[in-house]
Amino acid sequence: MVNGKLEGRVAIVTGGASGIGRATAFALAAEGASVLIADLNELEAERACEAIRAAGGRASAQRCNVANEDSIRETVAAAVEQYGGLDILHNNAANSDPATMGRDLDLTDMETDVWDATLAVNLRGPMLGCKHAIPRMLERGGGSIINTSSASGRVGDLSRAAYGASKAGLESLTRYVATQYGKRGIRCNAIAPGVVATPALSANVPAEQIAVYERSHLTPRLGLPEDIAAAVVFLASDDSAFITGQTLCVDGGLLCHHPTYAEFNAPEDA
Repeated sequence: MVNGKLEGRVAIVTGGASGIGRATAFALAAEGASVLIADLNELEAERACEAIRAAGGRASAQRCNVANEDSIRETVAAAVEQYGGLDILHNNAANSDPATMGRDLDLTDMETDVWDATLAVNLRGPMLGCKHAIPRMLERGGGSIINTSSASGRVGDLSRAAYGASKAGLESLTRYVATQYGKRGIRCNAIAPGVVATPALSANVPAEQIAVYERSHLTPRLGLPEDIAAAVVFLASDDSAFITGQTLCVDGGLLCHHPTYAEFNAPEDA
C-alpha cells in the first residue's frame, strides 16, 4: 500500500466500519492515503483499521456520531492531529437502523421522529462534515469531498420517503459546496449507488424485494461495496481533477431504462 495515486493524502470515511464505507477505507488506503474511519461502532471500525494496517496501510478509528456537531468537530481534529491535515472526506454514514427505516413509509403515515432522525444523519451529518472539513482542506490548498447519495434520491418510490428526500437534499448540498468553494480548490461530488449487497440491505429489504431490484438492474448482479469504493477513489484522486458538482450514478443501469424493462425482460419460465 505505497506509491499509490493518493500517497501523502489524508482521508476521513464516515460510516466506515462496514459495507460501502469499509470497502472505501480499504481502497483509499490501498492507494496510499492515511484513513481515519469514523463510525458509531468503534469496535468494528478498529477491526477494519487492524486489517488495513496488516496489509501495510495507515488507518485509525474514531467513534463519531455524524448528527452531533461536537463529534464531527472532534473527528476532523483527530485526523489533522494524527496525520497532519485533511484532503479527502467521504460523507458515507447513513441512518440504516431497521427500527427507523421500517417506519419510513408514505407521507400520511410518516411519524415526524422518523423524518427527523433520517435527515439528522443523512443530510445534517454531511453538512456538518463539510462545515468542519473544508477549513482544514483549505489549509492544504484544497481537497475532495465525496457524498454517498442513492438512486432513491433521484426517483419516487412507494416507501422510504424520508430516506429519498434526504438523499435528494444531499445532491443539492453537493452542488452548493462545489459552487461556493470550487475557486478555492475544493471539489465536491456525489455517488448514487443502485442496490448494493451490504448488511444494511439484507437487514432492511426482504429477499423477494431484492429479487425485484435485481431484475431491474442491467448488470448480471447487484452492486458490491467495492464497486462504490472504486468510484470514490476516482473522485478523490487527480484523475477527476476537472469533475465537480456532479452526481455519478454507480447503479448497474438501474435508472437508465424504461420502467417496463423488468417486465419485458422477465425469464420465459418465470
